[in-house]
Amino acid sequence: MDTLWTPFDVGDHAVSGGSATRASKVMPLQEIVGCSPAYLHLIAQIRKMADNDASVLIEGETGSGKELAARAMHYLSQRRQKPFVPLNCGAIPDALIEAELFGHVRGSFTDAKQSRIGVIAHASGGTLFLDEVDTLSAKGQVTLLRFLQDHRYRPIGHSAEQVSDVRIIAASNKPLMELVADGGFRSDLLYRLNILSLAVPPLRERTEDIGPLAQHYLRMFCARYERSPKRLGLGTVQWLQQYPWPGNVRELENLIHRLVLLSDGEEIDYAGDPSIVGHPAPCVCPDFQSAKAEAIESFERAYLARVMAVSQGNVSAAARLACKERRALGKLLKKHGIDKGDYRA
Repeated sequence: MDTLWTPFDVGDHAVSGGSATRASKVMPLQEIVGCSPAYLHLIAQIRKMADNDASVLIEGETGSGKELAARAMHYLSQRRQKPFVPLNCGAIPDALIEAELFGHVRGSFTDAKQSRIGVIAHASGGTLFLDEVDTLSAKGQVTLLRFLQDHRYRPIGHSAEQVSDVRIIAASNKPLMELVADGGFRSDLLYRLNILSLAVPPLRERTEDIGPLAQHYLRMFCARYERSPKRLGLGTVQWLQQYPWPGNVRELENLIHRLVLLSDGEEIDYAGDPSIVGHPAPCVCPDFQSAKAEAIESFERAYLARVMAVSQGNVSAAARLACKERRALGKLLKKHGIDKGDYRA
């Protein structure tokens, strides 16, 4: 089975994972494990996109490996000696977006007690990875668009304009074209980001890779915790192949991690038994927070259905009725799987 999950190095030849010296030179393609046609296509696309500096938009479900693909693209490129800087767009408050991207000088605003360079300067010569770019606010989108037009920027409080040599790779859990259609994302920003596009398939579409991935994580965690080598039982392998993996590769990695820590003996037998992975027993009466969350979700769904019915599927009109921003209402509609087309006359 080893040949099914052998990592790749910078060149065109596969290398084995047995040599520590050799492994230190292996690029992050070692974490994108598989043997399926979807995997082989993904690797070919990553290699091709690593040969240029154009912006890339990576789309795929949560946990499918978008950041791994971005890292592989960077370390297979001519920029590999320069930094790879990841930035979670969803974690940046509106008030700090410019400071986070461009940096600031001391005293330029109330909390600027010392000068600080932004992530664009940190990534100079390398790659800036914008994760969850779909979560950028309207202000954040304008700020990023202005930089992408000519890669010029000015740190807050600085008088001189600077130019950055950085490659932009962005990732989104949601199809940005759909967000553009709903008014939640700028079309001009999408076109700047989407010069090249890479779709990372969910694990359920590459079932041939589940076995090699499980073996890869099994070896990795046994080595990390200095456990004797373990193997997956036949029933375990069958269950892994049949499970739909809504959390994708990250969910599989976490499961194998827990199984290594909690299973005794050389063979791991698992068939979805929650006691093995430490899940709590089902509770007949949910706790207060869970019950509250369930009630809120029920209210949101019913309210959204009502305003969409009154507005006949017009999201802008529904947002005005609800006294909410259109983008925020659009997020709630997607959260609850409500299709505006179902309410149009």
